[in-house]
Amino acid sequence: MTNPGPEGEHGMPALAGVRTIGARTFDFSRQVAVMAIVNRTPDSFYDRGSTFGFDAAVAAALAAVADGADMVDIGGAPFAPGPEISVQSEIDRVVPVLAAVRAASDVVLSVDTFQPQVARASIDAGADLINDTTGLRNPRMIDVIADSAAGVVITHSLARPRTAFARPQYADVVAEVAAFLTGRADAAIDAGIPADRILLDPGHDLNKNTLHSLELTRRFGEIAGLGYPALAAVSNKDFIGETLDRGRGDRVYGSLAAAVVAIVNGARILRMHNVAPAVEAARMTEAILGLRQPAYLRHNMGESND
Repeated sequence: MTNPGPEGEHGMPALAGVRTIGARTFDFSRQVAVMAIVNRTPDSFYDRGSTFGFDAAVAAALAAVADGADMVDIGGAPFAPGPEISVQSEIDRVVPVLAAVRAASDVVLSVDTFQPQVARASIDAGADLINDTTGLRNPRMIDVIADSAAGVVITHSLARPRTAFARPQYADVVAEVAAFLTGRADAAIDAGIPADRILLDPGHDLNKNTLHSLELTRRFGEIAGLGYPALAAVSNKDFIGETLDRGRGDRVYGSLAAAVVAIVNGARILRMHNVAPAVEAARMTEAILGLRQPAYLRHNMGESND
């Protein structure tokens, strides 16, 4: 098992401290980054194709940056069951948006893909992160990332992309997810990807039922404790909808609650659709945890109560 090394400031493992990703530097011992989601797909589970068009996708990405997103994750092929999407189609969806956003901003750009060819084209166009929802199952993906300066988000899942996985079973979902992520991180390091370029995502709802995702959120500290910056992709997921009996368009409050619990338990990147409220929730939680100072102090700070 990977040894994360000594704990850093605020009890976070040392590998989860200061990280430079692309043009930006994050101190994950005291900072939570918000990753916006932009899907250039007609069948994404949440936005239902609203950012499938090129102009809409670029506008959504830049709007997320204006709302305070530290990272933007661009996807051209969902993980969820559905027809196969060709590699070239995925490249055609992702790379032009990536290039346009890169020309306008130094935001960290992530590409959500499990295809090594898409990763290579994206890195060449300016991607800083590859977000692989298969957990680097394809050895060629490891080689592509190792032969670049890009980082990687290693995500837990069980199924092949675009295929169903009925009734997932775990004896201990958190322990099994942690073991999977540790093994994949070790394999990445052995293949030449530096440890300081690895992020981990337990994969809420990916081949997990609602009870599994709730337990992952409750015990998120065990994922953060593996020593890498841990990403919580809880936004508008079905586990929130089933818990609260809310449809896809009415899960923002539940998503924010799950995000805050994840932060308290060590999450340092939130992958979210609704960026502005997520940024405010992250900043408020940082302040409550003593990781940042308020923007200003005035109330009961002087001779009179303002």
